[in-house]
Amino acid sequence: MPDSTDKQESVDRQHPETLSPLRLGGLLEELHSRLAAARTPHDRIPGLLDAVLNIGGDLDLEQVLQHIVEAAVVLADAEYGALGVIGEGQWLSRFLPVGIGNELAHDIGPLPSGHGILGELIRHPKPLRLTDLAAHPSSYGFPEHHPPMRTFLGVPIRVRDEVFGNLYLTEKRGGARFDAEDEAMLSMLAVAAGVAIDNARLYHESRRREQWLEALGEITRVLLSGAETGEVLALIARCSGELADADSVAVFLPDAVTGELTATVAQGVGAEQLAGSVVPREGSLAGRAACTGEPAVTGDLATDPRAYASRSHLSATGPAVAVPLRSDAHTRGSLRLSRTAGRQPFLDSDVRLISGFAEQAALALELDRGRRESEQVAALRERDRIAQDLHDLAIQRLFATGMTLQSAGRLIERPEAALRVGRAVDDLDETIKIIRSTIFGLRTAADPREGAGLRRRILDVVGAAGEALGFSPSLRMEGPVDTDVPSATAEHLLAVLTEALSNAARHAHARRVDVALTVADEAVLSVTDDGVGLGAGTPGGGLTNLRSRADLLGGSLRLEAPAQGGIRLIWRVPLSR
Repeated sequence: MPDSTDKQESVDRQHPETLSPLRLGGLLEELHSRLAAARTPHDRIPGLLDAVLNIGGDLDLEQVLQHIVEAAVVLADAEYGALGVIGEGQWLSRFLPVGIGNELAHDIGPLPSGHGILGELIRHPKPLRLTDLAAHPSSYGFPEHHPPMRTFLGVPIRVRDEVFGNLYLTEKRGGARFDAEDEAMLSMLAVAAGVAIDNARLYHESRRREQWLEALGEITRVLLSGAETGEVLALIARCSGELADADSVAVFLPDAVTGELTATVAQGVGAEQLAGSVVPREGSLAGRAACTGEPAVTGDLATDPRAYASRSHLSATGPAVAVPLRSDAHTRGSLRLSRTAGRQPFLDSDVRLISGFAEQAALALELDRGRRESEQVAALRERDRIAQDLHDLAIQRLFATGMTLQSAGRLIERPEAALRVGRAVDDLDETIKIIRSTIFGLRTAADPREGAGLRRRILDVVGAAGEALGFSPSLRMEGPVDTDVPSATAEHLLAVLTEALSNAARHAHARRVDVALTVADEAVLSVTDDGVGLGAGTPGGGLTNLRSRADLLGGSLRLEAPAQGGIRLIWRVPLSR
């Protein structure tokens, strides 16, 4: 009855690990009818049934495919056999041969992709039996070292309404030809193979969905625990790489200054060389995903021009896919996965899986941004409170103390004592000026309506650099930054700070960066990182530009090598000019 069969097929899809009695009965009934129609000798029926049970008892797709082609060779008494899986563009995405050893396969070269007779069966999916391969119009010939093959038998394998692939047999043993009975046996095996492949694929997809949900649960727990962005991105890279069976994974985020994409996280093959590498937004696989907001897929990086940016770091070959990291309809970067040369390309199901992890990565970045903004708001509120306390308490007390000393100074008879009291009053006045300057700086940073002072602009530059670095640099400012630094000097100082932080993100591979600005008679900016240092290389154009800015203001630029490693940049300019 059709209704009960439909219901049972639905159950089979939900529980692919078992082949239901009703479905197995239908399969056996179809095999029986084909056996009767083909009048297959009874001595071959047990072998066919054994092959059907053997391929139907395994749920690993790789093993199922191997069992199918091995069973076909035995049933038809062929010397050579193969199973070709049809991929995109009606070409063979996989080819599993039997009867050709590893040494001979190496001498023959690349596996077939679907030319010649193999392509004929792809274009016309129906049984094909030949007594002489070379006589067929579609014969493509054989490569060097290939064993001679004359007789041929091929049948398609259908999974539901889809042609999954083809079974190919050549060289029937004893010099005989493949006959109608061989064709019938192979056709019946193909029917059972379609059911077994369908079961294996459904089981694989259900297991994959289960693993995907487990991984997403782990990522969610880490996100809610308040872990650092780098830790979350590393977890996402690891999980996506494992589930998508990738050999290399990288998370690319945009540089705050140049907009180029930097590999913030890299795992797998070539991770050391890939980490910290920079690719352009235009012309690279990762850049295309980031710019378009859509996945970018390639079958082989070796022949894809979008891989050129990786070749300076790795020998980029093999299939790859890059998916965007989207947040609030804005793309912030991309997640790129690749496999080594010769491996299977990424399927649509792989792309969907990786896109799901990319959404989690974008969520991690968004949560981190929100957390940093919350921390910044809290810091600004604390600055405002400190400024209020300084104004209401410290300045008022200092002012009262100064007034008291001035009043007491008129009562002092000894001139030297009166002079000392006067100096103390002057010191108090100077201290009050410094505190008022600090209050002004704190309130300017705390209230954006007051305009962007130098302190606030420095905070913005350092905060933006944190995205490219993967962590927040430390920042310390001393002195009247907003009041005593001329606007022209401030612009140069901001440009120097931006360039120094960009260099640390792109070249230093640092894990810590400290920024300090001291303003007195001169402005002294220092940027210290614990990265790789200058090494033996000659300073590039960036440092030359920083030195020219210092020279223009009558200052200097000095590079130091701290004892703990890395580099310290000290940019110093006078404020009297």
